Amino acid sequence: MEGDPYSESGEYLDLLSRGAWRALRVPVGEALRQAVPVAGPVVDVGAGTGLGVVVAAEAVAGAGIVAVEPSPVLRAVLLARVAGVEELRRRVTVQAADVASMRLPAEVGGVMAISMIGHLSPARRAAFFADARKRLVPGAPLIVNLQPPAEVTTIPQTEFASVAVGDRTYVGSGAARPAGEDSVTWTMTYRVLTVHGVVEREVVVDYQWYVLSRQQLLDELAGAGFTASVGEMDVVTATPHD
Repeated sequence: MEGDPYSESGEYLDLLSRGAWRALRVPVGEALRQAVPVAGPVVDVGAGTGLGVVVAAEAVAGAGIVAVEPSPVLRAVLLARVAGVEELRRRVTVQAADVASMRLPAEVGGVMAISMIGHLSPARRAAFFADARKRLVPGAPLIVNLQPPAEVTTIPQTEFASVAVGDRTYVGSGAARPAGEDSVTWTMTYRVLTVHGVVEREVVVDYQWYVLSRQQLLDELAGAGFTASVGEMDVVTATPHD
């Protein structure tokens, strides 16, 4: 695994992602009800701080869960969340790995990869879909979601979350610029504001994001042997076909 891209920004991500997961909770949970836990665990790829792990644990009662997360910073929060709930501690296994190095059972009952598919290059994405297709038992879902932009473009600075904790407000915003024929560079800014609106701390980080349109994703999944549909919040549910 390469260096941690969240070494500076990781402290903010759980807090600022909670609003997004409130919106994703229902469509992801509904998709997870197609999981086949008797065949193998549900795998959460790029599990981050574990917000999706909680959704999976609630949606698929009793299922084992493999939470795969390469970032030490995000994984620390993930482990704390899992360790703090006895049921999660029994059911969730955390792997310090990325898509290329994760170690999964031959058969799994479902795979989810939420808010992370744009981190994968087209070649890595194809390998991920092929590996998931090989391991998913019949009827079990691969669940991903689409995120903007759908094409290489410029996105002006946009605030995406603001959360008050005590007398501080945590604000996340981002802007994107073209970085090649199939990717953009996101510049993310995280600020901590005092009660008077003064910037107490600021972190600015860049990361590459591979763009993916709805049709492109559906075509890639079909080519990998899946039948896929797009639901609420652009949550895509794909199941293997013969």
